[in-house]
Amino acid sequence: MSLIKAKELLKIAMLATRRSGVTLQDIRQEQSCSHRTAQRWTDALEEVFPQVEIEVDEDRQRRWIIPARQIAALLTPSGEELAAMGMAIEELERGDLSSQASLLRELRAKVRSLAPATGRTRSEVDEEILLQALGHAARPGPRSRTDTSIDAALAEAFKGPFLVRMRYRSREGRSSIRTVAPYGMLLGVRRYLVGKDAAKGVRAPLQHFRVESISEIEVLDDSFEQDADFDLQKHAEIGFGSYIDERKVIDVVWRFDAEAAPRADRFMFHPAQTLQKEPDGSLLVRFRACGMTEMCWFLYQWGEHVEVLQPAELREMVHSARRTFAALP
Repeated sequence: MSLIKAKELLKIAMLATRRSGVTLQDIRQEQSCSHRTAQRWTDALEEVFPQVEIEVDEDRQRRWIIPARQIAALLTPSGEELAAMGMAIEELERGDLSSQASLLRELRAKVRSLAPATGRTRSEVDEEILLQALGHAARPGPRSRTDTSIDAALAEAFKGPFLVRMRYRSREGRSSIRTVAPYGMLLGVRRYLVGKDAAKGVRAPLQHFRVESISEIEVLDDSFEQDADFDLQKHAEIGFGSYIDERKVIDVVWRFDAEAAPRADRFMFHPAQTLQKEPDGSLLVRFRACGMTEMCWFLYQWGEHVEVLQPAELREMVHSARRTFAALP
């Protein structure tokens, strides 16, 4: 068996250590292969791992199951895998999700301690090299300060989901106690808690609470049911950034000049964007979203290389502040 096939067989064996085991359909999806090829993989699985158990579920579907301890000695994490976990931790911290970063850091420590001693040192050295090479070992840049106790409370509330009672400071500076049903979090330059004011009932509209304006929080024992048709990802796509206001959704059209077009062509400005290359080399970007202030913050970096064609209000906000920069974003 070639090295590549051995690695693929080990992936399938890892799937087989799940409580539900692995099915032919699972293997077809994992390997992007035919039914017959998936059968060959199960034949190899039975040959290489005689400890495999075959069960037939209530749907008459065969499942191959391997006790995890039987392959534990083969599961030394690679330097690339450890580096990927380290990058994820860094991104969580930059996204002000310190409690989640802490959990992933603990998981990484467990993975390291459970890995076989053989090859462990080499993997850790490879991890350090990769992190430094990718710029994530010491990544510069500003980020907002967070309160880990508030992050931990919100993480606990999302699990229920449970109502939270919190002290919230409005934009006008007024502080009040609010009971909120938390739906999710939007991350960006600012972080917003998406939720409903429990005092307004189940028909209350979704609101967005700035996380940095929460000074006290308590997770209550009361649970609630989220709207069945709520989808956080779709909700987030309404906005250009983390700011969401469905009443302020607009159609935008930007033109990046020929010099900036190749760079802009590599950006995902919005999930629903359309790009159109012009004969003069410029690039038109169209999408529909809210968040003109955040659009202004982003477009400022492009200086005189970007022109707002629509809407007029955004054009006025951006063009009055344009200047020439020595580099593109």
